[in-house]
Amino acid sequence: MKYLFAAVLALGTVASFSAAEAAGGCGPGWHRGPYGGCQPNRRVVVVPPRVVAPPVVVVRPGRGCPYGTVWRYGRCRAY
Repeated sequence: MKYLFAAVLALGTVASFSAAEAAGGCGPGWHRGPYGGCQPNRRVVVVPPRVVAPPVVVVRPGRGCPYGTVWRYGRCRAY
């Protein structure tokens, strides 16, 4: 009985997914418009990958040294 219940639960979960839910309820080949209505997909839009530059970190002298040290003569030195 446990196996039958588990099988029915698994099949019900798989059967509940469909393409219409993935398309916002409009069905395959359609999508939701700005006012909630269904509109047909017209063409394929290809978005080029975005190149992300590494972030620039600006550290003021005296702020990048660990506690108990200060920035002097080009490096962190003890008090």
